[in-house]
Amino acid sequence: MRAVVCGAGIAGLALAGCLGRRGWDVVVLERAPRPREQGYMMDFFGPGWDAAEEMGVLPAVLELGYTVDRLSYVDDRGRDRAGLPFARFARALDGHLVSVMRPDLERVLREHARGVAELRFGQHVVGVRRRPGGAGAVLDDGTVLDADLVVGSDGVHSAVRRSAFGPEERFRRWMGLHTAAYVFEDPEARRQVGNRFCLTDSVDRAMGFYGLRDGRVAAFAVHRTTGPSLPADPREALRLVHGSLGWIVPRALAACPGADRLYYDQVAQVEVPRWSRGRVVLLGDSGQAVSLLGGQGASLGLAGAWLLAERLVRAASVEEGLAGWERVWRPVVAEKQRVARSGAQWFLPSSRARRRARHLALRLAALPGLDAVVTRGLVGRAGGDVRALAAV
Repeated sequence: MRAVVCGAGIAGLALAGCLGRRGWDVVVLERAPRPREQGYMMDFFGPGWDAAEEMGVLPAVLELGYTVDRLSYVDDRGRDRAGLPFARFARALDGHLVSVMRPDLERVLREHARGVAELRFGQHVVGVRRRPGGAGAVLDDGTVLDADLVVGSDGVHSAVRRSAFGPEERFRRWMGLHTAAYVFEDPEARRQVGNRFCLTDSVDRAMGFYGLRDGRVAAFAVHRTTGPSLPADPREALRLVHGSLGWIVPRALAACPGADRLYYDQVAQVEVPRWSRGRVVLLGDSGQAVSLLGGQGASLGLAGAWLLAERLVRAASVEEGLAGWERVWRPVVAEKQRVARSGAQWFLPSSRARRRARHLALRLAALPGLDAVVTRGLVGRAGGDVRALAAV
């Protein structure tokens, strides 16, 4: 069996490695000319943890991951106004929690796919062609790569989804936010962040910072906007929106890189009524994006890919495998999307009153008997038992 996977992100790479190690002939097509350097620091837990363990890559993820001491909401002078020790979150998840940079997780998955799948960078997929018993990925030069299965794992703005399922606007739920992420060098900022995850305790906009082991700082920004359209100059937009925040924010904005090293996009969910059409299937953010608000996007992408591979290799046909995968995985994704929408005000308060409510919840988390309830509410439900779903 041959699969063409469009997109070398977390979900696409995970599927390529899993199918390749089960004897499939797999080609991964990635539009970018090289592995991406941009990306968030992510708190990795939930079903992706179990899938990574099944794939044998969890030790490598843990080796590249970070142990964070504390979540701190800080004011314009850098004073801690609210927060929790990260150990509380870890206890709520039975210790199955690690913070890892997205490019590092992708590197682990590329290594997992090495030798069992062919990775082609600089390959621009513009659409798909469906046919009985198979499908083809269409490149921008007109070349068609035929396969038994074409996988669209090319993100929220998926060309595969647009070609096989319809315009993006039909399936995208914009969450009213824009976000950005980058890494910068500043020894003083790194010293002030320490081993914490620091977030500005602000309304309608926020910046967050993690310290990296090489002395750099990983930054991300999120803010409310009036429309989903992206600015012509993302770096200038960040400076305009976040420039009046205090603490190390001015230093971070001054070090913000150009577009080639800056991730900037709208925050959105993707909801597609059916994830496959014939031998074309959507995976990860292409079909199941939960958004930054929900967390676990990387975890769900990796777990969904592992589960899809398991269902495909166990099924009597590709169609049966796709249908079985969607039947057991869709409820997990739908629940996480719902939780993300309901938790938007926690993630980024729209008023001082909502910010005070967040402070109160964090104080309650320090009380005996309530700490487990509150922290589990903050990290959310980990998701379905992915191992059990493989066998259903």
